[in-house]
Amino acid sequence: MQNFTKEFRDFIDRGNVLALAVAVVLGAAFAPIIDAIVTGLLTPIIAAIFGQPDFSGLSITLRGEGIDKTVISYGIIIEAILNFVFIALALFVFVVKPWNAYQARTATEEESDDGPSETDLLAEIRDVLRDR
Repeated sequence: MQNFTKEFRDFIDRGNVLALAVAVVLGAAFAPIIDAIVTGLLTPIIAAIFGQPDFSGLSITLRGEGIDKTVISYGIIIEAILNFVFIALALFVFVVKPWNAYQARTATEEESDDGPSETDLLAEIRDVLRDR
């Protein structure tokens, strides 16, 4: 039992569990924001283009009537695919692109604070070797 406890403590102490837990909680908290962007912005745009915002009612009846009817509801599949694409698009446009721009801006600021550039250092080495 002591070995199990030590292994479990090592597993928790790695940090991956904590980072994953934070990611799951933030993802759950962020989901309503993305959902609001999809339902409030992207779905009305699709409704304006195609004339209807909800494709879940689209279906094909293969045979029969009443209870014995065979129906293929392809609209549900279209709706799920569109929701996935819209969520991915919203995340990319409103989270990934701004984050990448922020990272690029802070990376160039950090590089400029590091001192002489690589080109300057190489020129300095060249001058020292030439003077020998």
